[in-house]
Amino acid sequence: QLQLVESGGGLVQPGGSRRLSCVASGFTLTYLAIAWFRQAPGKEREGVSCISSSGGSTDYADSVKGRFTISRDNAKNTVYLQMNKLEPEDPAVYYCAERHNRCYRADTEYAYWGHGTQLTVSA
Repeated sequence: QLQLVESGGGLVQPGGSRRLSCVASGFTLTYLAIAWFRQAPGKEREGVSCISSSGGSTDYADSVKGRFTISRDNAKNTVYLQMNKLEPEDPAVYYCAERHNRCYRADTEYAYWGHGTQLTVSA
């Protein structure tokens, strides 16, 4: 069964850090671009970051540039999203999704999605 499974969410204080993981099972991430999206209650889903299959290209939403870093470890079939300096605007359910090779910002370009992991930012 093909799955993407996110983990690492939870409660973090403003200004804190958290690392999300996206693990693939049933298939290899080697040739896939992986993106992180998020959706807060009452808001549309938005793209956060993406990393190409080679890892040589990354993309970030303006709202997270300089604070979030995406990386991948193909040996572990895992993509990470390191989130630093978390702000009150960051809480959401974070999803990872895959598509072949290159990153695109449109969520319609992505085939498989995980079920998400909840991030809460609160003092």
